[in-house]
Amino acid sequence: MTKGFSKLAGYKVLAFDKISSTQTYAHDLIASGGARDHTAIIAQAQYAGRGRYRRTWVSHHGNLYVSFIFDAETRDSRLAYAVAVAIVDTLLSFGVSSEIKWPNDILIDGKKIAGVLIEYSGPFVIVGIGINVGTNPTVAEHKTTKLDNYVKVELMDLFDALAKNLDKWMKADFQDVRKQWMAAATGLNKQVKYRGEMVELVGINDAGALVVRRNGEYVLIHGDEIFM
Repeated sequence: MTKGFSKLAGYKVLAFDKISSTQTYAHDLIASGGARDHTAIIAQAQYAGRGRYRRTWVSHHGNLYVSFIFDAETRDSRLAYAVAVAIVDTLLSFGVSSEIKWPNDILIDGKKIAGVLIEYSGPFVIVGIGINVGTNPTVAEHKTTKLDNYVKVELMDLFDALAKNLDKWMKADFQDVRKQWMAAATGLNKQVKYRGEMVELVGINDAGALVVRRNGEYVLIHGDEIFM
């Protein structure tokens, strides 16, 4: 275990140089009975990082990889929006504007800088976040970028700001979250591809579903991907 990350008030922080995956460690911690609300597992690098749909998350040294464990009495699809807004708010606190690609990929200049993986385990939810800071991987499916291209930020400072913004936005009224998400969302009122068809991206509703317009009819999307 490495040192150098501050211990935020109310957070139990476990920091490692390199582990298989912060997300996997969080699952194991919960399974062993060692988890508690507001635990953060941080790694300088991962050798088996993963994203949504079990895609590989390339995890070299120099970036922020963290999984937060929070109490979760029920599953809430709206959580993804609060997390995305928290990341955007965190980057903005360092002077960097970003956008959200549904549901919670974070882009700068159309290039991915951060991703989120939310998984439930027992009475907890694990919020995994990766932010490219010093390096960015070469990925066939999309362009990537890193925070160092825009501003120099210490990983400790980035983690502190992220943890505080998660607390802020996870407690916020969803109408405020929705407003901020819509303000940062990319592709609104434009044509996107959904299940092989072109549809108009309208926004998200109060329940957290993505709303698109197809042939004059509104369609609610839960979890499926869209392509821009």
